[in-house]
Amino acid sequence: MANISRVSATVHIDMPRPEAWELLRDLSVAHKYVPGVIKTEISTELKEGIGASRKVYQTESKAIDETVEEWNDGFGFMIRLHIGHDGPPLPFKEAHFRYAIDDNGTGTTLTTSLSYVMLWGWAGHLLDRILLNKIIKGRIRKVAQEMKSYYESAQNVTPR
Repeated sequence: MANISRVSATVHIDMPRPEAWELLRDLSVAHKYVPGVIKTEISTELKEGIGASRKVYQTESKAIDETVEEWNDGFGFMIRLHIGHDGPPLPFKEAHFRYAIDDNGTGTTLTTSLSYVMLWGWAGHLLDRILLNKIIKGRIRKVAQEMKSYYESAQNVTPR
């Protein structure tokens, strides 16, 4: 059985869930709030829902594909990270990112999470425990914080 790692971060967004959903469902704007992403392109005819896919660019020529595998209308979705028809980027054997929102009485709770399985068996698991998990936790927390800033200000928050 594979060792699945999960890292999550949760923030409060000062807006009603339906308004947050209108922003979240737009798969074409990840570059406005995901640190390190400079451009987003929808790569399928579908713009949302299961099967919709986008490319997120870290440089003009380096992209990761993200394909929606679960869609919970009004509440979030899960995407599979991959490079073309190959698997996910190194060092992952599997990688899925989930965006989830819910009403919290005074606004919206946003949870961003990454579930992943490392390559290289026990060595990959050890590398994750010693180093990568801490780095990934920081990045997932940063995505949640930048999304909060973007949603509440309606302005790009990631540096170009």
